[in-house]
This record gives sequence, structure tokens and C-alpha cells, in this order.
Amino acid sequence: MRIPNTLHQPVGILAGIGAQTASRLQKLGLYTLQDLIFHLPHRYEDRTRVYRIGSLKPGMTVLIAGKVEFIDVLPRGRKSLVCRINDGSGFINLKFFHFSASQHNALKPGTAISCFAEVRYGFAGLEMVHPEYKVISSLDDCVTETRLTPVYPLTEGLSQNVIRKAVKQALELCQQTPGLLADWIPEAILKQYRYPSLIDAIQTLHAPDESVSVEALQNGSVPALKRLAFEELLAHYLSLRINRNKTRTWQAPSFHAGEAAQLTTDHFIRSLPFKLTGAQQRVIAEIEADCRRQHPMMRLVQGDVGSGKTIVSAYAALLALTAGYQVAVMAPTELLAEQHKRNFDIWFEGFETQVMYLTGQLKGNARKAVLQALEDGTAGIIIGTHALFQEAVNFHRLGLIIIDEQHRFGVHQRLALREKGQQGDVRPHQLVMTATPIPRTLAMLQYSDLDLSIIDELPPGRKPIVTSVIPAERRSDVIERINGWVGKKKQVYWVCTLIEESEVLQCEAAEKTAETLAEALPGVRVALIHGRMKSAEKDAVMQDFKNHKIDLLVATTVIEVGVDVPNAGLMIIENPERLGLSQLHQLRGRVGRGSDDSYCLLMYQGPLSDTARHRLGVLRDSNDGFVIAEKDLELRGPGEVMGTRQTGQMQFKITDLVRDADVLAAVQQIGDDFLTQAPEAVQSLCDRWLGVSTIYSEV
Repeated sequence: MRIPNTLHQPVGILAGIGAQTASRLQKLGLYTLQDLIFHLPHRYEDRTRVYRIGSLKPGMTVLIAGKVEFIDVLPRGRKSLVCRINDGSGFINLKFFHFSASQHNALKPGTAISCFAEVRYGFAGLEMVHPEYKVISSLDDCVTETRLTPVYPLTEGLSQNVIRKAVKQALELCQQTPGLLADWIPEAILKQYRYPSLIDAIQTLHAPDESVSVEALQNGSVPALKRLAFEELLAHYLSLRINRNKTRTWQAPSFHAGEAAQLTTDHFIRSLPFKLTGAQQRVIAEIEADCRRQHPMMRLVQGDVGSGKTIVSAYAALLALTAGYQVAVMAPTELLAEQHKRNFDIWFEGFETQVMYLTGQLKGNARKAVLQALEDGTAGIIIGTHALFQEAVNFHRLGLIIIDEQHRFGVHQRLALREKGQQGDVRPHQLVMTATPIPRTLAMLQYSDLDLSIIDELPPGRKPIVTSVIPAERRSDVIERINGWVGKKKQVYWVCTLIEESEVLQCEAAEKTAETLAEALPGVRVALIHGRMKSAEKDAVMQDFKNHKIDLLVATTVIEVGVDVPNAGLMIIENPERLGLSQLHQLRGRVGRGSDDSYCLLMYQGPLSDTARHRLGVLRDSNDGFVIAEKDLELRGPGEVMGTRQTGQMQFKITDLVRDADVLAAVQQIGDDFLTQAPEAVQSLCDRWLGVSTIYSEV
């Protein structure tokens, strides 16, 4: 007989959890008893031993015991109570900013107390501020815990005691009812990797005994933590593999290469003003093979800045056009969409197709004309922003979707565009591109529903960009260098980075910088571009820069993607310490597009922290986007590397992709076997870890 899963009952059934507390728990995503069990502590307090006061150092959070030597109320500033205790090995001050008369009376000299808090440097030596304390009968009577004390993530109105009691009740229920918390990982795998059972792992992490140290829990080396990270990663991996298997049952248009189509694609390659690299030809062959099948292509093309992804996507578009289908190209910004439109116009000139453009800025009759051309099929290629998947947009015969800089879109946006092209059971092919090298650990999970192609070769003649890290005190030297550079008929970018996450302040700073530089460089033609300018204004500035009517372009990070000016070989990035390595690498990729030497100056505001110095050193020493992305992941974590978190993007309860990178290889290998050997466990495993989040891997 199957046991009804009590763990799916609401938290409100527990003793001490009323309607108000249940509502507060829901703010943490804790609706059921199972949610509580998997709500792990984010740190632990060690009350299992008493530390000697003489051994304390700032930053330690410890339990101590001592006798009160004196007590005083300091009247200056905010009135505070100060109490000094001594255990014979040394003394420490206890400081209370909120205190009562009874507290003052209880802490009289000679009283023995135990205290728990973080040790800090104070005005008169080491101190604890507002410690938890108890009056004890003697220093030998200090009661210690037998296990580490868990500290849980909270929300307003919830205390540690409430959540500890709730978790304890849920755990007791699991122990009283064997099999209630199903262990979906086969015994053989647990033995192979020396992982504990699920209930033992959960019990260890909620209430670690004396054999588990705080340090081991923090660095993730505890087998219990590894086991849960493994299970969570496996659930994410399986959900994407299920989605991938689903796509292989769908129908898609087959772009068969007949003789006429072959002549057209051959003519397209010959008409290009450059020769394709071996890597580009290899990726084109992979795309061509995908598009000839009757199942939707789901391919991610990764390539470093300047590797030539766009021409590869244009070739894919040509395959669709020659088979009689429409193509949608979606870019994250208008600037990048405009750049693609210009390139596609040039490459498809002389071919019988109409390249059109659609963004939120297009209004009135011009918009109606584009929508009509899409619906009646006269528009072969449509390039735009997220406006492409709005309700009013209807395609006549969409066969291929190309998405640039995928990580800037939410997964739901990608799915919405695919649904637009669905006709009956037939779905369009999908090609996803990114110039942000994705670390292997992220790609393995975030895009395991996609086939991966890498353009790992730059066009011939490209030279590495020489990168220097210099302090802002050398600003005058940099300005002088610009004079010499412009004197050689070359152009310059000056990038102003984000200020306090405010686009308005960012634009104001860029405007001020442009004015200052124009005054300092009277013979140099200075212009400004930023995100708050209208699309037409940005386009005009970029065209002028491209046509060398501008020598020095002051810009915000809006130029990270979409600008291609081979004559601009010098870039200055102000305050680079504010940006992630991957974004800095993207910005730097705007130079180095010609055959001459190119330079990037990272002009920082000192003093730099050790981490910031290390990060900028990585950029100085490497031009390899994949090396940089791996380092960025290590230093900043996955949410930052992938850009702003989007709806549907992976979020983990337990896993730390840097800490648990070693688990990933096993996940990939076991995940593929799991689908065939334990299919009955797959859905339950995904439900446990992803719950409603599984929507991101469905259609």
C-alpha cells in the first residue's frame, strides 16, 4: 500500500504555526513540510565548546564564560551599558545599546555569565556587541550544545526559534515514518560516490554532530552537502534532457538542399568580401545537417567577440529562405538589432528577399506595414528586439528563429517566439548565439537542452589586444596619448561604466566626461552615445563614428555589443573594477577589429581590493574569453556571469556551481543513464527540486 505523502501537507499543520507564521514562511517559499526539510541553514554557530578569552581573535563567533569585573553606563553619544568579563586567561568588553534596569542589576561584579556573539575590535580592545548571555552558577557550569546550531535564512517577523522548531517537527515526522522521504538515487550510485542516504544527509545538515566542523560545512566538503548538491543538479539536468527528448519528437520544416538552393548558397559564400574560417565552415556544416532533418534544430553557437557568428547565422537564414520559409532574428537591444539589420542588408543585397526591422519604437503606418508583410509572407527576414513575440505579430511561414545573446532573454521569451512559429505539430528551427563565453559548468546545465557549436578561431589578421591596468592619477597621460593616437588618423572609445546601478547617473557622468575631454582635446572631434538617447540619435552617432566623422566616442556600456569600427583601436574603460570580467571582455572586443595593433586601458580608482586587482590582472593577461568566463564564474558566481537573472533561469537551493563543479561531470554521466534505468524516479526527482519551476523546460 502506498503511504500518502504527508510531506506535501501545508506547514500550518505543525504545532506553533498559525496563519500569520504560515504566511511569513510562504514569503521564503516554504509552503509544505517538504519545503521546510529542504530549507537548509545558510550558516552554523558553534556552541559545542567554550573558548578561552585569551585565545579570541576578531571575526570569531564563539561561546565564552567569565566573571564580571566591572559594569558602567557610558553617557556620551548613544547611552550604552559596558560590562567587562574575565576568565583568568584574558578579558573582553560586552556592550549593550538597549538595556534595562534589571539587566544592569543582574550583571554586578563577581557574577559568572556565559556569552555567545561575534568578537570585534572595540575602542578599548576586543568586544562583543549585544551578545546572547546567561547567568551561570560558576565558570565550570557553562552548558554547551551537543550539535552545531543551525542559522536559517529568515524574513521579517520570523525568528530562528520558530523556524528551528518547525524544521525539527518535520524531521521527526520523517524519522517516525520510514519511506516518507523517498530516496530516488539508486543504492549503487550512493556507494560509488560515498554519499549518505537522503534522510541522513538532511539530518546532518540541519543538526550536525560534533564530528562535523563549521569549516567543512562552509567549504562544502561534507558528504551530506555534496549528496544534496548532486541530487539538485541531477534534477535540473534531467528536466532539460526531458525537454530535449521532447523536441526530438516534434516535427520541423526540412530545408532540403536541391540544386537551385545549392547554387544560391554557393553564390552567397562567393559574394562575401572575406573568407570564412575553418571554425565557421565547421559550424555551418553542423547547422546545415540539423536543418535537413525533420526535427527542430536546437543549437547554441558560442564564439568569442569578433569570431564571426553573425555571418554563420546569415547562412542559416539563407537555408530557410531557399526552402520558402521566413526567418526571425531577435537581439536584446535596438543597437544590436540595428547592426544586424545593416549587415543582413549588405549580405542579402541582390538576393530575392526583403529584410525588415521591428522594435517597440516603430509606430503607426510603418509598424502596420511590417506586420502586414510578415503576415502575408513578403518579408523574408525580420530583425528586431523582444517586440517580435508580441501578440500582434503573426508570421506567414516561420521556419527559423535566430536569437543573439541568449542569456539576456528569459527562457519564457525564447519559448514564446517558438510558439509563434508553430503550425500544427510543426515548430521552427532555433539557432541561439552568444559572444559571452559560457563556462563549461554553466553550459552543461543552463543549455543542456541545446546542441553546442563553438567558433574557436578568429578571422586571419586579428591581433591580440594589448591590455594595461593603470590608476586614475595617470588620466592626463592617457588624454595626451589620445592626441597622438588621433594624430595618426585613428579613433578611440572612452567607456564610462555604471554608477550606482542608475542609468540616469550613468548618462550624466558620460555627458560630463564628454564635455571635459572636448575641453582638454580641442583638436579632437568628440561625441557621446548612451542608453537614454533615441534610437535614431544613437544610429546617427554610430554611423558618424563608423564614417570617421568622430575621433573620440564617449559611451556608456551600451556599446558592449553591436558596434564594428575597424579603425577604432584604442579603448579606455573608466572604473573597470565596477564591472564583471565577462562584460569587460565584451567591451574590449569592440577594438581589435582591424589589422593594426589595438590597446585597452583599464583606468581604475584606487585603492583596489586584492580581489579587484586579481580580476583586472586576469583580463590583462588573457584574451581568451573562455578562460576569462571561468575565472568570472569562480570570483562572482553564476547569476552575475550570466547577466541579470531572468524569469525561468536556473536558481539553486543548495548548489554552488563553483564549489560543486566537481559534481557536475558525474551528473552528466549518471543523468543520461538515469533516464533509461530509473524512468519512474525522474518526475518525482524534478518535482522535489524544481516544483513549479519545471515550467521553464516545458512548452
